[in-house]
Order: sequence, then structure tokens, then C-alpha cells
Amino acid sequence: MEDSKKELSSKQLAELVVKGMLDKKAKDVVLMDLREIKHAVSDFFVVCSATSDRHAAAVIDGIEETTLKESGTKAWRREGMERKEWILLDYIDVVAHVFVENKRQHYGLEDLWGDAKTTRIDLGKADTAE
Repeated sequence: MEDSKKELSSKQLAELVVKGMLDKKAKDVVLMDLREIKHAVSDFFVVCSATSDRHAAAVIDGIEETTLKESGTKAWRREGMERKEWILLDYIDVVAHVFVENKRQHYGLEDLWGDAKTTRIDLGKADTAE
């Protein structure tokens, strides 16, 4: 039996996560490049908002479907599915964060990693900021 898992760079995996988010109409998608930050826990964070807990669960499903279908990659860890306010998929080098809109502001994840190179993605357009 042939292994269907493709070797991807962390950047390529992050791009698949973005695709999965956008496929499920996630809002305010941000790709945070942490590779040049000393003591960063991952290469990339991909953050987005969902309009409700059901939407957040659908976005997580979209990410998992895309990464599995296109690369054979499964998340190492999944957290937050009980409350569905902040759901995390940990792919080791890439961590996806799906927030219900009001919780995203409350936790301020992007502020905590403010030194990261940040790319805001708006359904096919990307704006990069440092």
C-alpha cells in the first residue's frame, strides 16, 4: 500500500490551512510567519474568525478536509471543540486558530505575536505587513 502523505514545507501546509478556511467562508484570515522569531512555538499561525460556534466547527472541518485530501496530513492535536469559541488544530509547524468573532478580540493572539510577519488574506487577495 502506497503512503498518500506528501512531504510539504510548513509554508505549503499553512497555505492549505488558509485554503480550508476560505472554502468554509472564514472571516479575517491572517497568516502569521513566526520563523524568524526566537523561541516561537511553530513556524506559522493561521488565524481566522467564524460567525458562530457552528461556523467555527465547519471551518475546522474545512481545514481538516483540505489538508487530508491534498497532502494526507492530519492534525497532531485538536483542542476547543467542546466550547467552540477558540478551536485549535496543531500540525506542529503550523497551528490553525479559529475564533468566534468576539473571542478573537478578547484573546488578542495577533497582539501577543506582534513581531511576526503578517499577511491578511481576503478571499484571494493578500496584504502583507511587518
